[in-house]
Amino acid sequence: MRMVDRIAQPTEGRRAPVRVRVGESEPEASEDRLDAAIGVLVAQALAEDVGAGDWTTNWTVDPGVRLEGWIIAKEDLVVAGLRAARKVFQTMDPGVRVEERFSDGTWVEAGAPLMFVAGEGRAMLTAERTALNFLGRLSGIATMTRRFTREVEGLGARITDTRKTTPGWRVLEKWAVRLGGGVNHRMGLDDMILVKDNHIAAAGGVREAVSRVSSENHAGLPVEVEVTSVEQVGVLSGLRVDRILLDNMTEEAMRRIVAVVAEWPEPRPELEASGNMTLDRVHSVAETGVHWISVGALTHSASTADVSMRITPSAGSRGEGSGDGSIRT
Repeated sequence: MRMVDRIAQPTEGRRAPVRVRVGESEPEASEDRLDAAIGVLVAQALAEDVGAGDWTTNWTVDPGVRLEGWIIAKEDLVVAGLRAARKVFQTMDPGVRVEERFSDGTWVEAGAPLMFVAGEGRAMLTAERTALNFLGRLSGIATMTRRFTREVEGLGARITDTRKTTPGWRVLEKWAVRLGGGVNHRMGLDDMILVKDNHIAAAGGVREAVSRVSSENHAGLPVEVEVTSVEQVGVLSGLRVDRILLDNMTEEAMRRIVAVVAEWPEPRPELEASGNMTLDRVHSVAETGVHWISVGALTHSASTADVSMRITPSAGSRGEGSGDGSIRT
């Protein structure tokens, strides 16, 4: 069987939406959705990379040659994506041996061995780059998230993500955010209501938009409303709103709104700060008393973590190395 024939095609059809309250999670449903997303993306990534065949590997590595190797962290990082990397190797070689030295979500230092892989040589070399791509991308997101969460430790605010994700990668990228210590905001448009500035403009105002949502929200989805001024916040008093999004505000404006909302009767909405959130600024934002800080950069601007794979021929298997017995990829 050719290697390209081993790559399963994405499953047709759409999964039912997983409804999750803001700040909550449903572990079993999330695990199912994650496994499904990994399967689809791994199949697509391998099909994209292999195409008609990995001719370089096929013409330089004899059938039956066995290889083994380690995936190494080349910088300090939060490990994320080992689960996806394992799926890549298993797709190309169902009999591959994979051993993970750490769990996803672990902080490791540069030089740490993350995963040991041993199996059919051609399959391993063909899978190697795709596995590293998943691991590098997701570890980069988890690492950036961990840096943000450390900046707000002890201040009562939690770091959350946004829908600014790579198309098709949302489930995996939001999983990486969780591994980094962040909390997922809505997964899609159908699991909560977020009334933003354009909705408000189209509806004719904040009160009108919220009233329309209240009359239609029979499923009881959580409702969040974006505001850009202290005056807009006052309009929301007494309305059924679970969270208020403070968009692109100064820390002083946030403090004023925190004080205003604190005087409202229970149940009071939570407050979320958003817009221009950087590592240099997030600590001072958390000190204002907001409950949530959403950071789009977690998924749209995270750098890919530097990981590599060092491969050596297995004992008794024919192959040539790089002088020290290894093949670096």
